[in-house]
Amino acid sequence: MATATDQLVGYGLVGFSLVLFAYYTIWIIILPFIESDHVIHKYFLPREYSVIIPVVAGLLLLLFVGAFIAIVAWKNRKPTKKSA
Repeated sequence: MATATDQLVGYGLVGFSLVLFAYYTIWIIILPFIESDHVIHKYFLPREYSVIIPVVAGLLLLLFVGAFIAIVAWKNRKPTKKSA
């Protein structure tokens, strides 16, 4: 059973993910169809960042996953026997 703190953190992460998904969906799908002088545009970053941010996040994710795999592989390596 999860404790109340674990559930609260889980609900918080799910809520954050839903808000982020809704923001990104509006930014990418709906905003191009709204006139550029509309007031809603001031709540969103310029459109270039809609590509740059996910690419940078993906590269950082690959970097951290690769570093984690390298560290685990390094720690679990078996010493090689030297033959004379």
